[in-house]
Amino acid sequence: MRARDLGLACGRLPPGARNTIADVPGVMVGHRTLFAENTRTGVTAVLPHEGNLFRDKVVAAAHVLNGFGKSIGLMQLEELGQLETPVLLTNTFSVGICGEALIRRAVAADPDIGRKTSTVNPVVCECNDGHLNDIQAMAVRETDAIAALDAARVDFEVGAVGAGAGMSAFGFKGGIGSSSRKLTLDGAIRHLGVLALANFGRAGELRLPDGRKVGAVAAEASEQGSVIVVIATDVPLEHRQLQRVIRRASVGLARCGSFYANGSGDVFLGFTTANRVPHRARTDILEYRVLAEGRLDLLFEATAEATQEAVLDALAAADTTRGRDGHVRQGLRDVLAREAKGPE
Repeated sequence: MRARDLGLACGRLPPGARNTIADVPGVMVGHRTLFAENTRTGVTAVLPHEGNLFRDKVVAAAHVLNGFGKSIGLMQLEELGQLETPVLLTNTFSVGICGEALIRRAVAADPDIGRKTSTVNPVVCECNDGHLNDIQAMAVRETDAIAALDAARVDFEVGAVGAGAGMSAFGFKGGIGSSSRKLTLDGAIRHLGVLALANFGRAGELRLPDGRKVGAVAAEASEQGSVIVVIATDVPLEHRQLQRVIRRASVGLARCGSFYANGSGDVFLGFTTANRVPHRARTDILEYRVLAEGRLDLLFEATAEATQEAVLDALAAADTTRGRDGHVRQGLRDVLAREAKGPE
């Protein structure tokens, strides 16, 4: 079940063929889901391309809107404007183990790392799934992170899978959602895609594209949790332009009903597959293409729309889930079905 299956399309721009981040050529996503007794957690991997990312980096940027989070790798990513590992998403207490998995995988492919050449910068982002998952059990192992990387494909599941297995949003069951927008520039088709790990929003504050507010039964009175938004495009951009583009993810989150509360970590990162950075340049000067500044509005709009729909996609796909200590999060589509049916 996807957001559009529930009539939750967002905006005016057309989606890509899959309506996921994998509409950007080369991008793949993989999951490892852990679901047993009090365990509701996992790992999600986003790969910008299937080559050697350490040797063939992509131009990237990060933006922290509200920094209540424990991500790693964003400082160097933002300083250099380069992404040199896949991006892993997981729960708060599993960031370290996932970072170690990325380092070991990179070193296995490039034994020179840390010895004859620079170290590698792993990028891992997190949300706290502790309401449904026994986060203290620290169930995610290095093998789970590797499994998510190995599972990466262009066709992938959304909802309560991978890192989204135990997440909550707006009092509902949250998780992984994705959406894309198809863009025409200089007569050629390009794409911008979003993947969201939705674990944020106060119960009762969810807004649907038609303006309806949808309530959920939840004990929390405040907005807690986090959201990670990963944005990919094959439009050629430089680091500063990417920064400007990914900040517009905040528009999509606000349209869903978020106000970026004190306890919410709102973290965005993005990359373009159109501009690559060789680990060892063969020339002193590198050439890059960039989008004309006056055309950025199209990408701003695409980011806002696709982020909003990616969050709704996570909610639409997630089933009602019972987790740790009997805690339950209702699936949005179950609530919408009951509301459509009316009182009995």
